[in-house]
Amino acid sequence: MEQEKIDADVEQVKVRRTRDQSRMDAGQITNPKDLQRMQEEMVSLERRISHLEDDELEVMERLEAAQGMLSALNDQVSQTEQQLEGLVATRDQKLGDLDGQLVDVEAQRGPSLEGLPEPLLALYDKLRASKGGIAAAAVRQRRCGGCQLGLDAAEVERIRAAADDDVLRCEECSRIMVRTAESGL
Repeated sequence: MEQEKIDADVEQVKVRRTRDQSRMDAGQITNPKDLQRMQEEMVSLERRISHLEDDELEVMERLEAAQGMLSALNDQVSQTEQQLEGLVATRDQKLGDLDGQLVDVEAQRGPSLEGLPEPLLALYDKLRASKGGIAAAAVRQRRCGGCQLGLDAAEVERIRAAADDDVLRCEECSRIMVRTAESGL
């Protein structure tokens, strides 16, 4: 827009210069003072044209630099899009691998579920859905593996006193606590 404005200004000044030069060449100005004033105006118009053309060159240089930067940015966008496509393909492949592993784990889980009470399975599935997939956590060194909080003395005594087949839940995160040899009980 700036270049178009300068181009229009240059054309306007050139038209005026041509018109005034034609009037002088045709002898339409006979008064010596008017002729001198017209010649001074012609010099002024030449200076104005020179300044406008300098401004036009400056704008063209800035435009060229901006177009170079735009080209570089477009190249960068293209490279980024290619990287994104590669990352999306990798993600999709890994998701497919994980889906396959999930099917395998669920197939292995099937026999393990036989003989478990239905209320316990329902509780496990409910906790798994609400706790980000981790419904049961091992107790290690008097710590719940789900929330990573230490068990207080009263809780440790409650766990020790419970029967081996009792379902114990963490008071903090509500996950099912699994006692192991590393529990520290």
